[in-house]
Order: sequence, then C-alpha cells, then structure tokens
Amino acid sequence: MNQVLLLITTLYNKKAAKKIAKLLLKEKLAACVSLKDIYSIYEWEGKIEEVNEVEITIKSKPELKKSLIVFLQKMTSYDVPQILYKKFNSEKKYINWVNKSLSN
Repeated sequence: MNQVLLLITTLYNKKAAKKIAKLLLKEKLAACVSLKDIYSIYEWEGKIEEVNEVEITIKSKPELKKSLIVFLQKMTSYDVPQILYKKFNSEKKYINWVNKSLSN
C-alpha cells in the first residue's frame, strides 16, 4: 500500500510543539514532524479568541492512527484538541522511507 497518514494538530507554543515532535520520533509514531507558526481566530465559549499557535503536521503510517490520537490527547492541554487526519497516496520512495523510519 502506497499511502501515508498526515495528521494535523495545534499547540500553544513552539517549545511544547518541539517536545511533542521529538517524542513522536523517539516513540516511532512519526517519520517526520513539521512545525509552522500560525495565527488562529475562533469562537470559544461565546467569545472570539485570537491566538498564536504552532501547527504540527505529522507524517506516519495509517496503521498508527489510533496510537497517534491517544498520544496527542494525553499530551495536549487543550479541552478540545484539533486532531485532523487523512491518508494520502504517496510516491513509492517516500512511503518506503516512512516505513523504514518507523520500523523497530
């Protein structure tokens, strides 16, 4: 199967995002984690919120989806964490690298 799982979440600062990214790699839950500074505007409990956040894009194997979700739910301080995911077709060399990176 030539698919890779992309999972996107957000955290409140770069330090927390880097910590989680390194743990994901160490635990072999992610082959690569990209971090991007973003500015989010959303409604929460009847008020418009505007915050700086860090968007985290996790590249992994589809079969690790449940483990990734459990890990992220434990690691976030958000009441309702953003956890979005989708499987994408991938070029063969890239998926081979993902699989090799996540093998024990």
